[in-house]
Amino acid sequence: MSAQPGTEPARAPAPASGRVAPSSPGWAASPAAVEMLARPLAQTSLLDAVRDLRRDVDATTFPLEIPGVDAARGSRARLVDQLDEHLVPRLTELSAPAVVVVAGSTGAGKSTLVNSLVGQEVTAAGVLRPTTRQPVLVHHPLDTDLLSHHPVLAEVEAVAVDTVPRGIAILDAPDLDSVLDSNRDTAHRLLEAADLWLFVTTAARYGDALPWQVLEAAVERSTSVAMVLNRVPAASLPTVRGDLLDRLRVHGLAGSPLFVIPDVGPHAGPLVPSTVAPVLRWLTMLAGPDRARTVVARTLRGALDALRPWVDELAEAVQDQVDAAARIAEVLDAATVEPSDAAADTVGAGAVADGAVRARWAELRAARAPFARLVGRSGRVRGSARAGRARSAAAAPMLADLTESATAVLTAIGQRGEETLRHALTGPAAPAGAASVLARWPAPDGTRAAAAERAARAWVGEGARAVRSTLAAGTGDARRREQVARAVGEDGLAALALAAAAGVDDAAEVARTLLGEAGDTLVVTLRDDLVRRARAQVDVERAAADAALDDQDLAADASSRLRLRLAVLKGLT
Repeated sequence: MSAQPGTEPARAPAPASGRVAPSSPGWAASPAAVEMLARPLAQTSLLDAVRDLRRDVDATTFPLEIPGVDAARGSRARLVDQLDEHLVPRLTELSAPAVVVVAGSTGAGKSTLVNSLVGQEVTAAGVLRPTTRQPVLVHHPLDTDLLSHHPVLAEVEAVAVDTVPRGIAILDAPDLDSVLDSNRDTAHRLLEAADLWLFVTTAARYGDALPWQVLEAAVERSTSVAMVLNRVPAASLPTVRGDLLDRLRVHGLAGSPLFVIPDVGPHAGPLVPSTVAPVLRWLTMLAGPDRARTVVARTLRGALDALRPWVDELAEAVQDQVDAAARIAEVLDAATVEPSDAAADTVGAGAVADGAVRARWAELRAARAPFARLVGRSGRVRGSARAGRARSAAAAPMLADLTESATAVLTAIGQRGEETLRHALTGPAAPAGAASVLARWPAPDGTRAAAAERAARAWVGEGARAVRSTLAAGTGDARRREQVARAVGEDGLAALALAAAAGVDDAAEVARTLLGEAGDTLVVTLRDDLVRRARAQVDVERAAADAALDDQDLAADASSRLRLRLAVLKGLT
């Protein structure tokens, strides 16, 4: 950085003295903002509200990969940074010095300016890029305690120098366009922490796009900004200054101070004191208690006002997630219909009876087998209580076969259900965010088979309960029911009825012969129960998909948390 001694700053608009007028619109704080700083109770309430907002914003996630989610995540991260780096610490300690961040592009002369303002080498300056690898915060020694809890200290080297006016802290930030990603990120975070930006650019680079993009962000949240135009050749000073003033007006910064430092060629070390005297006088004026509070209040008020659309936008992004989850649920609900109906058809077609169950029934009905001749020619049930006990014992393997077969069929039904549901979330017609649900879908872990086995055992157990209910019914031929109970036994009759419900037609005929209409009712009841359990297996798979959607940020009222915080802030500001 170079300049001529005695150069006075030019600004728009500028008083004749070159100093910043107290009534300058660039530094005026609203009466409400000043009042906010003077009301301890309101300050506490506002701080609590901002902390609550910060907690809810930080807890907000975006589980579904839908259009716009990357921007929403970036916005959430920036909002958390703004709350952490500026609003929370500033509201926590309103009497802390105003943080003045010296920012700009590579080679603008930021470090040289800071050293010149302080009057000694406190930060590296030179031609090696980037010069500012470790940000430096320079403050008056008596302000050390007031700054001790500021989060910015975690990222900077703090230097106490008694030439810095009390009430301000000057922060030399890394280049906004640094070749190091970490430096660029740090520079933007430090700007978030600033109460005032001292933006340094040069005659050769003031038209670059990046600085204006950053300055537009400052305008959006009413951050106080001053400009230093460095290295301006004397011949082009009127043109460059005029063009820059026009740009400031176009970008909403017409009231911002502008300091111009002419170019005098190569030099080393800090600038002579007279060169930076106007900037230092201006900073000293701002460091006064009333003016510092005004700058802090204006930036704080602007940051709070900027939160409203920011939080509202974030709430909309959360609602987009909720809507996407609802759409996925609708697609899954529709996709559940087909495998559920197919499960009923599978049971109705006798799949559970196929294989071992039919073979076991054939053994029980073979000549001289326990179930060979249950009814005599007269229609009387044959057998004594002893025969009933023998038939029940002989039916035990049938119950085991029914359990095993039903388990296999229900497991296969669940697997087909999962495949159908997953298929609904793939391909070009899949709803937005479907891939995220598939990624979060619980991996197979034996749950399906365990659920199928429990359902099969419960169905077989239901056979015994249904038989007892039928035999105890108060209608029909009670004597006949007594004969059946004695000659066949409850377990034997349960095995017969379950085999019939599974799809063994001969067993259904025997049940009808033994119990008449009550036998038909018993078989239908058990078949309907098996159909219900088969459909439930599909519901188990549907529940697995729900588990992938079980996230508080996908709940129907997820966005209301942020909207509530926003309403509280509006009421306090």
